[in-house]
Amino acid sequence: MTEQTTVELHHILDGPEDAPVLVMANSLGTTLRMWDDQAPELRERFRLLRYDHRGHGGSPVPPGLYEIEDLGRDALALFDRLGIERFSFCGLSIGGMVGMWLASEAPERVERLVICCTSALLGPRELWDERIVVATEQGMDALVDSVIVRWFTPEFFSSNPETVEKAARMLRETNPRGYAACCAAIRDMDLRSRLSSITAPTLVIAGSEDPATPPEHGELIRDSIPGADFEVVPDTSHLANIERPWVVTRAILDHLAPLVRQER
Repeated sequence: MTEQTTVELHHILDGPEDAPVLVMANSLGTTLRMWDDQAPELRERFRLLRYDHRGHGGSPVPPGLYEIEDLGRDALALFDRLGIERFSFCGLSIGGMVGMWLASEAPERVERLVICCTSALLGPRELWDERIVVATEQGMDALVDSVIVRWFTPEFFSSNPETVEKAARMLRETNPRGYAACCAAIRDMDLRSRLSSITAPTLVIAGSEDPATPPEHGELIRDSIPGADFEVVPDTSHLANIERPWVVTRAILDHLAPLVRQER
């Protein structure tokens, strides 16, 4: 780990206090608000915990570069502070990477896992090195145009300008040091050897048109986690939960349904 201490993550916790806990983790360059379309439905059935990774949103921006382990231990520290022993976890992009780390590092705590538009190994290193330089030397404005076109399909981009601008604003307002440090975490990550040890029932979701983490990245994860399910959301790019909110919400609910049935 690059940081020996954890940070106190900004979070929102709502939903019935006696319901199963569902944790949702944001993608690189967004905040917990990226789950706004999912939250109303999910918090009716779950104790819903959304949080911002270190370096993002309202969470602290500790100095130095980060590793996926740093982000994972931040999350575990948050769960401990909130008295959450067992939870299901849903993360997109870097959030999914944290989810895979958690499910392999603390399998006794993860009930079910949903990982969206993510990868266990995501190169090339040069891309991340370039983003680190641009973010730290030029600021986030210099990155927005090139990143945002990878988040949505051209059709969605042109027909939903307000939604696209909301996402762009999250990226633009991300701390450049925090963004760069999380780019380094992705650059240096290789979770492939951990996947076979994941025992939580897992759903892998991919966007059919995602240029950042194409479906074959999800297929590798599916093939490596015992019993994992795989769903491709059609006509969707990287932020599939924003582009096709109901499809992703329904997939999450279907995968977590056994938890709700157990409670009844």
